[in-house]
Amino acid sequence: MRSPMTQTTPTSGSALAPLSGVRVLEIGSYLAGPFCATQLADLGAEVIKLEDPKSGDHMRDYGPFISGESSSFMRTNRNKKSLAVDLKSEEGRKLAIDLVPGADILVENMRPGAMKRLGLDYETLRNINPRLIYVAASGWGQDGALSHLAGLDIMAQARSGIMSVTGQPDREPAKAGVPLCDVTCAIYAALGAVAALRARELTGEGQMVDVSLFETGVSFAQWEAGRYFANGEVPKRSGSAHNTSAPYQAFRSADGWFTLGAPNLRAWQALCRVLRRDDLLRDERFSDENARFANRSVLAREIESTTKCRVTAEWIGELQEAGVACSPIHDYSQVFADEALEQRSFFWDAPHPTAGKVRQLASPMRLSRTPTRRDRAGPLLGEHTEEIVRELGRSDAQLKKLIDSGVIRIAEAPVKAAKARRGAAR
Repeated sequence: MRSPMTQTTPTSGSALAPLSGVRVLEIGSYLAGPFCATQLADLGAEVIKLEDPKSGDHMRDYGPFISGESSSFMRTNRNKKSLAVDLKSEEGRKLAIDLVPGADILVENMRPGAMKRLGLDYETLRNINPRLIYVAASGWGQDGALSHLAGLDIMAQARSGIMSVTGQPDREPAKAGVPLCDVTCAIYAALGAVAALRARELTGEGQMVDVSLFETGVSFAQWEAGRYFANGEVPKRSGSAHNTSAPYQAFRSADGWFTLGAPNLRAWQALCRVLRRDDLLRDERFSDENARFANRSVLAREIESTTKCRVTAEWIGELQEAGVACSPIHDYSQVFADEALEQRSFFWDAPHPTAGKVRQLASPMRLSRTPTRRDRAGPLLGEHTEEIVRELGRSDAQLKKLIDSGVIRIAEAPVKAAKARRGAAR
């Protein structure tokens, strides 16, 4: 039986979050593993983040800092508890093993083989808890020719083909501006974990979920695979243009850029009316979707010769009124002040013992009856160590011995913790 500490706080009113009562152990750093566990935490799971007592998750070292705490860490690791424990020590490993019988899911993003060296691999842990769902996120997968290699988001974007189709045709290779493979791998991992929970309801058994940054990147190639497997065409970089549809890209206006898409006849006709370009409707080069795509470069020049004559706001207003999909191109200062997001309460403030209120990006998952959690910002290193170790039955004397030997770490008082973090950042 678990102690009452595993119960999650209702998100609003009396509604429990969907994964209330589910316990997750997280071992990892940076993004793919921790962000997977964050999805589960948002859905109500109790996530215990096992961190090295000396350094913690390496993301803690990345600025900018708020009151000595990493701004990115506090956002990426919200709604979690921190257990600072040395898993390379025998006593630390015992603490981790003692958590396994009461765990539902373990999430890790260590390089394949690292967990086995710690004695915390799937084969070992499933013998302790056959119902355990073991989620392993890695660069290249748990087996295969690349599995032993280090893998980061940019390597996955490179080998998966994403960088071959990102950017302008005459420029150097470019990655997506956000860590696309890391973040989506984490979401696949969380989906796999939830699917495995459902399978466990039917079979009573846990299983391993193996997800990689590389295969995540390849999975994006829906349009690209459609062209290659149909006729052998190798997609190339085309800027903001679509690989199968036109017009569908960014266009220059008198004061900047905006995007529009007209993928069907109705939208195409409406676009031409807004542009006052009936000549485009009569042009045989643009007579249907396939013709417009085949002549997309010429079409883009024709459209832009018109759009560059008026400012973005005017085009957006008319296009929206005509039902043509379009959008201004915002930078993040505009995104984080977007009225539409504010109206939907996408941004919220999470409490933190050192930093005070920490602005959060909400989960995009909006469940009408069991909403996601909005609890607390990412924890101090070791903030919940004493609570968890005592739950495992360790006495006062054992707790002191573990602390004195450096096997575990108890979070310092907020002021001291902030000073220590600021000192480390210098």
